[in-house]
Amino acid sequence: MNEKLLKESFISNLNGTSISEITAGLSISSLCFLFRGLLLVLYQEKYGPLNYSWKFHLSLDYFLLVFPLILSCTVFSDFLYIFPLSYTAACTLLFYIIYKRRTNCVKGQFICILKSFLNVHVEGETIPPVTNLRVFLNILTAISILAVDFPVFPRRYAKTETYGTGVMDLGVGGFIFANAIVSPEAKAREAVTLNRFSNLKKQLVSVWPLFILGFGRLISVKAADYHEHVSEYGVHWNFFFTLAIVRVLASFLLAVFPAKNSWVLAATFVFLYQLALETTGLKDFVFYGSDGKGTRVGFFNANREGIVSVTGYVAIYVAGVQVGIYVLKKRAVLKDWISALWNLMIIVLLLFAIFHLFQIYIEPVSRRLANVTFFIWIIAQCLSFLCLIFVCDLIMVLAKYLVPGSRIPGTWVICKSSFSTKKGTKLKEGKKESSFCLIQAVSRNQLLFFLLSNILTGLVNMMVNTMTTTSFLSLLVLVLYMFCTCLIVYFLHINSVTVKWW
Repeated sequence: MNEKLLKESFISNLNGTSISEITAGLSISSLCFLFRGLLLVLYQEKYGPLNYSWKFHLSLDYFLLVFPLILSCTVFSDFLYIFPLSYTAACTLLFYIIYKRRTNCVKGQFICILKSFLNVHVEGETIPPVTNLRVFLNILTAISILAVDFPVFPRRYAKTETYGTGVMDLGVGGFIFANAIVSPEAKAREAVTLNRFSNLKKQLVSVWPLFILGFGRLISVKAADYHEHVSEYGVHWNFFFTLAIVRVLASFLLAVFPAKNSWVLAATFVFLYQLALETTGLKDFVFYGSDGKGTRVGFFNANREGIVSVTGYVAIYVAGVQVGIYVLKKRAVLKDWISALWNLMIIVLLLFAIFHLFQIYIEPVSRRLANVTFFIWIIAQCLSFLCLIFVCDLIMVLAKYLVPGSRIPGTWVICKSSFSTKKGTKLKEGKKESSFCLIQAVSRNQLLFFLLSNILTGLVNMMVNTMTTTSFLSLLVLVLYMFCTCLIVYFLHINSVTVKWW
């Protein structure tokens, strides 16, 4: 068996992992972000602002935010649950020290501080938890698409063949969800969106780079005879095509139906799709082809997984728009954000309860079908991740409230009027320092970051025999690969360069 067939076999016929392990893995990124934020507050309380070069800030962010994620899904994957427990303990200790050294509300009791904190006004051009969700999903995806080719990456984390929940399965659905919550439909306001087809026009203009990237990937993969997992999307189809088609179809549906009730549209759409899977031969067609033997003659037959699963991904996108409409709603006071967080947490609990019932009585999760159980899992898992990021972000804002003048890029900015500090205290975050942030760098050029990771993944696979690589060398390659990707987008960010082709 040649190297190509070995690699295809290596990433095929897998069954995934447990929901608890996926949730624990996701929690590491938000806890890393919290640990980094509390560390910055504590340092600045004692030594003042970090007046260092962008190289120092990049190295610090990479070491604190990206490196632990690489370790957690490779050499330390068998001890995964230790990561969140250790970070939780470390963050608790750091917050306790910050609380003891606070310079705001010095004489106040903790309960009184919390009551005043609830009325704090925050501001920002974007919603930090939403930005962090999208960035960390992108970073985790970038790590996984190369790591999966190395033996050091657990097979249970890779994409499942037919049924199951894999980390990389979540990455696919999560990417769709992350695009939806900041879509034009989610950002639009009824007062200004008189012509609902205007969003459809925007999507038609903005998706053409995705089609170009899709054809570019198709041509390069076939020309280089690169290994493929055919049952993932098909012979010619790939994720770029799925993302482009989903955005256009979802925008068309939301131009016809009101976006403010898009959850009804999403639920109706995915249940009708599940009904079609159960009552027609559609499910057997996806699994076994038109002849029942798995052959791939003809375009539709050859790409049946990619084409049919678009239906489920459209439902995920439409549901994501509903979440975006709710989360992006303007709120200035923290108690309003906390109220929104409670509502999201209740929805998460309900969705996971429904998910477990559907797993038993309807059908297990299938990324290949993008069935109704997959739909519920993706929404529930992404919302739970968003809630955790929300909690971590609120803790960091509380730390900033206790130590006025602290600068933590990627979090809410507290309005000056919220503080009761001595005259002359500097409260405003400097633009230069706040721009030195890897999260903001990835957020500025998310599509470019994803494209770079795909290109570098292909280059690494052509230069290195990933199948026979030792754990140490695999880890070294992954660290260098992620650092190069982060370095490029970071350099563009500090020079205020946004790469956009439309």
